[in-house]
Amino acid sequence: MKVANGQQIIGIFETWSPKKLAAMEGDPIGLAIGTLNKPIKRVLVTLDVNTQVVDEAIENQCELIIAHHPPIFRKLANMRTDSPQGQLIEKCIKHDIAVYAAHTNLDVAEGGVNDLLAEALQLENCETLVPTFTERLYKLAVYIPTDYAEALRQALAGAGAGQIGDYDSCSYTLEGEGRFRAQEGANPFAGKVGKLHTEEEVKIEVVVPEGKKNKVLRAMLNAHPYEEPAYDLFVLDTPAKEMGLGRIGMIHPMTLKEFAEHVKVKLNVKAVRVVGDLSSNISKVAVLGGDGNKYIYDAKRAGADVFVTGDLYFHVAQDAENLGLHVVDPGHHVESIMKIGVSKKLDELCKEQKIDCTFIPSKLSTEPFQFI
Repeated sequence: MKVANGQQIIGIFETWSPKKLAAMEGDPIGLAIGTLNKPIKRVLVTLDVNTQVVDEAIENQCELIIAHHPPIFRKLANMRTDSPQGQLIEKCIKHDIAVYAAHTNLDVAEGGVNDLLAEALQLENCETLVPTFTERLYKLAVYIPTDYAEALRQALAGAGAGQIGDYDSCSYTLEGEGRFRAQEGANPFAGKVGKLHTEEEVKIEVVVPEGKKNKVLRAMLNAHPYEEPAYDLFVLDTPAKEMGLGRIGMIHPMTLKEFAEHVKVKLNVKAVRVVGDLSSNISKVAVLGGDGNKYIYDAKRAGADVFVTGDLYFHVAQDAENLGLHVVDPGHHVESIMKIGVSKKLDELCKEQKIDCTFIPSKLSTEPFQFI
């Protein structure tokens, strides 16, 4: 196991939750405080960054905090150390703690905030509620000597190529002959310099998602025996995978009142606000972490019986009621489910890379409300 620097740790994180997934223009994601140009052995994962969370990071000897909510959401007019925000930033800098924020990109990412909420609520057959990002698909066609084809197919699949729906390692192979003449200065794998050579080859074709394109090309070049591999890369018009905010899925039928109790238990909250007839039957559920006020119409169009989201406004609740859409509001803080989820995911990703780094989910609650 090796120790990585902050750039490597965040690079690994962004293979899962890249910045391009951000669903809000100007979302202040990325490095907010400090530097990533240093060794990172311990990382605190938190929903919010406040003074108590920074103290927790200091106590746990963490060099990096990964947060869902950006600690600097709007541009600062100044950074006075006699203000609460200035004191927080000063404390991070004095203790050399970097702070990185993954906001709406983590909401959209597969296995991110909304998937974690849907899983906790035991939703099945989930789909994206509000598409915000479509990933482009490529077709890679590469020519290789027949004897090396299987090794290349395995390398491409291992890098993420050939994923079609619920199937992986998908490829197509066509036999043929390759011809080439090595010129002066070349070091040919087959044939001789200055002489035309014919080689029994196959063409292997695989689909490649945009996010894995560079990794797949590196794997292809590393597995290929030729000094100068011949390959083509095409952009496909085939509809690619859609990603976005919120999830919608099915649940075992129950009444709205029973479902509200279900939400309280599964999301570990003391109280929820409910819009709708408590005796109504619920089977199709939409969920969107954080503030989902502007998405009630999306939930209704998607056929949801109930919409689980936070920070519901009074007049939006009335609009939902008029639409016939039930709403359960467990609060914004349920997004804290990401603390354990992100910690587990990063631990898995780093172990795959043989990187020695400990990810610690914050034990502190940053819920500002009390229920009495």
